[in-house]
Amino acid sequence: MTADPARLPAAQDLAPAPAPWVLTVDDEPGVLSALRRLLRRAGLQVVQAGSGAEGLERLREQPVDLVISDMRMPGMDGARFLEQVRALDPHIGRVLLTGYADIGATVEAVNRGEIQRYVAKPWDDEALLQVVRDALARRDLERRHDALLALSQRQNEALQQANQALESRVAARTAELQQVNAMLETAFADLEQTFMTTVGVFAGLLEMREGHAGHARRVAALARETGQRLGLPAADLRDLYLGALLHDVGKIGLPDELIGKPHSLLSADESARYARHPVDGETALMPLPQLQAAAHIVRQHHERLDGKGYPDGLHGEQIVLGARIVAAANDYDSLVHGAMAPTRYPPERARQVLLGGVGSHYDGRVVEALLAVLDDQARLAGEGVEIDVRRLRPGMVLARDVVSPRGAILLAAGHVFEERIIRQLGELARRDGLRLVLRVREQDVDAPAVQG
Repeated sequence: MTADPARLPAAQDLAPAPAPWVLTVDDEPGVLSALRRLLRRAGLQVVQAGSGAEGLERLREQPVDLVISDMRMPGMDGARFLEQVRALDPHIGRVLLTGYADIGATVEAVNRGEIQRYVAKPWDDEALLQVVRDALARRDLERRHDALLALSQRQNEALQQANQALESRVAARTAELQQVNAMLETAFADLEQTFMTTVGVFAGLLEMREGHAGHARRVAALARETGQRLGLPAADLRDLYLGALLHDVGKIGLPDELIGKPHSLLSADESARYARHPVDGETALMPLPQLQAAAHIVRQHHERLDGKGYPDGLHGEQIVLGARIVAAANDYDSLVHGAMAPTRYPPERARQVLLGGVGSHYDGRVVEALLAVLDDQARLAGEGVEIDVRRLRPGMVLARDVVSPRGAILLAAGHVFEERIIRQLGELARRDGLRLVLRVREQDVDAPAVQG
């Protein structure tokens, strides 16, 4: 059972002290009678003994607050008696009655029995009563001190129990909250993963219509790695990735013949219609709070640093950093995969286009970071080269993921080709009328060609 902090022991809980008990010891009955009358008139309870030995017996029968003893008694004198009283209970007040001739013995009694006061015979009643009151007040003060000390100990124990109970409840509540928080974090992570997967599937569906399989994913991956190299925080990297993945979502309203046409072959009217797709993309994404930052990137990814871009003619720092990154990543991927011109640009020529556009089209810091990412990718790819699927042969090592027209990864980088896989890829290319170009390690390119 734990302590209730509202009911901790209090000073008012202490019981009122009963009337004090006084033991008087003297071998003269007249003295004992006089002392009994005097003390009882003062409201005190009195117990008496005619000798030191009898006085010790009375103390065992009745605890007292004060002892008044004569010095000269047969058998055991007052000094020895009070010394034994002190040994039984040092808190009992001790007063010695003595005559003038007993001064030497009185000094001994004071030293041995630690007598608080001594009173000379014959005594003055009022003076003796004052001595008694002072001794009892001291005794009462000691008793109250002991009681308060005990009360303080009980309060401390009760507080410790209350604190332990509170700590246990806090620990249990904390553990419960931590468990709930972990569940919420897991649920949020699952929801976030589902959201990202849904966005990826939607981007893949857009690519199926455009005929540029993997473009959005490549641009998103390149943009995110560029952002990481530039030191963007995690939240900005997420928005950057989503904006890059959905940068062409506004094209969903364009006619088929316009979507698949290289940019350099568009007529003036087609270009004007095409230039509206960033605004249409932003409009489509803005209703979703999770995509509003990405929507701004979508709107601005065709802006130029010199203000000659579209749709708003922004320039310099007016263009958000995410949009500047997507602009460079999008143009690079479009150049090397034939989306901007009738023919594909080799990677080195595409790099030169980016470098030549620094200050007009592109942010120099972005281009520098993006090219560094491409260098890293080339090293990781083992300096592979691109070849047509019909030139594959067993033993070649894939240096980059193979992506289907629907955006699904068919083969992961590092795969070692065998006859069966080469045949299946060839059949896929013939069936869908595609030209599959794969990046393999350069050391394998000179091997004899195998028709798929």
